[in-house]
Amino acid sequence: MDLGIRGKIALVTGASQGIGRAIALGLAQEGARVLAVARSAEKLEHLVHEIKASGGEAKAIPTDLGKSEELEGLLAQIQPFGPIELFLANTGGPRPSPAQELSPMDFRQAAENLLYPLVRLMEGLLPGMKAQGFGRVLAITSLAVKEPIENLALSNTLRAAVTGYLKTLSREVAPHGITVNTLAPGYTLTERVAEVFEYRAKQQGTSLEAALAQQAQQIPTGRLGRPEEIADVALFLLSSRSSYLTGQTVVVDGGFTRSLL
Repeated sequence: MDLGIRGKIALVTGASQGIGRAIALGLAQEGARVLAVARSAEKLEHLVHEIKASGGEAKAIPTDLGKSEELEGLLAQIQPFGPIELFLANTGGPRPSPAQELSPMDFRQAAENLLYPLVRLMEGLLPGMKAQGFGRVLAITSLAVKEPIENLALSNTLRAAVTGYLKTLSREVAPHGITVNTLAPGYTLTERVAEVFEYRAKQQGTSLEAALAQQAQQIPTGRLGRPEEIADVALFLLSSRSSYLTGQTVVVDGGFTRSLL
């Protein structure tokens, strides 16, 4: 299937590892021109080298989105490439912790990393999308937006906030040919999931391997997902083919979530 994104400019944040990296690679393979953003310059350069080695186009833009001056610098750096047509918003999750152990400042800092940069980026990207009558916006959230996860109070709160913001935005920009969706991965073999399960293993007095194995038993498919499996769904949501799908949260979790909607 031709996804209709060859030659389009794609901005991918959190592109240095895990799901973001897999999506950046997939977009490049489909012919998109990838602007890869993350804090780690070294990891981004490895990604760009891999994309170019396979005949794709990519540029690394090291940026800490939680720092306002770097966020503004990113918007300035991408301007010469023309209007961004595809935007994958992906941000590493905040540290695991129960709600009672967090302060108001913890929630403020989480918002400054997960919510505020997204709002600013949308402010900067939407005029170009509107002008050309086309745009695809997709944010990676978590299955926690359907079923909150124990000891992930910050993620449960901020991922839900991102979902509410983008759901509202989706109705406002739909007349301009812009779709806005979120993708909620289940337990996937990424560095972030390893961090969460290291915390869980410590709480339970067991090993990381044992904690992951226990979780896999609770997933109907009997295993954790792979970043590439999440990326395959993301590519469709970012494609020209998904023109009538907007304002949705798509869960990809091996059947783990029990909620009906």
